[in-house]
Amino acid sequence: MRISTLSVGDELICGQSTDTNAGSIAAMLLAEGLRIQRHVTVGDNESDIIGALNDLGRVSDAIVVTGGLGPTADDLTSRAAARATGRRLVIHEEARAHVRLMSSKLEALMVCPLSDKQAMIPTKSALIPNPNGTACGFHLMHSGCFMFFMPGVPSEMIVMLRETVIPFILERVPHKRFIRTVTLNLFGPCEAEVDEMLLGIARPAQGLTLGICVTFPWMKVTLRAETDNEHAAEELLLPAVCTVRDRLNEYCFSCGDISMDDAVAELFKDRCLTISLAESCTGGLLAKRITDIPGSSGYFCEGVVTYSNDAKMRLLGVPAELLNSSGAVSPECASAMAKGVRVVSGSDLGLAVTGIAGPEGGSDDKPVGTVFISLAAPDGCWTKRFQFNGNRDEIRTLTAWTGLDWLRRYLLKKE
Repeated sequence: MRISTLSVGDELICGQSTDTNAGSIAAMLLAEGLRIQRHVTVGDNESDIIGALNDLGRVSDAIVVTGGLGPTADDLTSRAAARATGRRLVIHEEARAHVRLMSSKLEALMVCPLSDKQAMIPTKSALIPNPNGTACGFHLMHSGCFMFFMPGVPSEMIVMLRETVIPFILERVPHKRFIRTVTLNLFGPCEAEVDEMLLGIARPAQGLTLGICVTFPWMKVTLRAETDNEHAAEELLLPAVCTVRDRLNEYCFSCGDISMDDAVAELFKDRCLTISLAESCTGGLLAKRITDIPGSSGYFCEGVVTYSNDAKMRLLGVPAELLNSSGAVSPECASAMAKGVRVVSGSDLGLAVTGIAGPEGGSDDKPVGTVFISLAAPDGCWTKRFQFNGNRDEIRTLTAWTGLDWLRRYLLKKE
């Protein structure tokens, strides 16, 4: 079945709001073996809505429309749907009763006259119940295309989609495809490197596709198998996932919705080790990411933000002569910070970061983006220089992610 989505709203095409509905609809349909073929967004303009419905109707078996069903003058979707399909717009008594019921639940003193506007739907349409809002949706068929109209409020739309629209579509799908998806998350290489590492894995002719999506600062590799039955999808997908894991090796930190923070947390819990942090350029960002995870008190001892040289000397025991000779942004300082915080806190591991996040403070030998990371452990101390690109926030984010990735890689070797 060819399915399209249409999102309506000036706030979407003016950049005031992000259209999350299109993604939610696509994900929920994909889970049922149904794929969206195209998505269109238009503003609150009746002729644009009509044009989009006509254009999509010619190439779609079903259109899922969200937005423009509210009580205000700029909510024009119902009227546009009526005009596009040659129907009259009439008050639907069941819809009007629903509007009044929901209004009373909202403790309105009286029903606003505009509320009847939400009860007006095209003739020869069926209601889509809305248990969470005032505006009922509706669906109709026009020129062989099913058209579903729902409010743009995500909490309302998702329930209506799940309870009414998807079951309706599934009952009419002549041959449902089985679609299985696995997403692997990775950090470190650039997109071109990942593409080269994964050459030859995708087999589109057999229904196996592979996609790489950059989501700063990490990447997602999505493998999708689409076949006639579930067994064939699994047989196609699972070996490919193993191959991707082998090729990405240490770059892959998790699968699905597991974040880097979650992955590191699980490793700390499994290894029964503790960690303390000494941060300079990140200003506590690493400590925040670690302590955002529930249960982090079991392995996180403490974190200090030693922004000034005085703080580095006073709290971590970094020698003044070291700072004078090598500077605060140096491998020597990073190493002394990591060792110092480990000793002061009594933790198993000590991680330190120091660098120049900018936009000022760089030099020819240490430009903006220069960062040193050091990890002190019972079996040694490792320090490395990095040169990150981007603005201040991006450099700090990359530094924090790299620090977490260092911890992850160390813990993986300590099984």
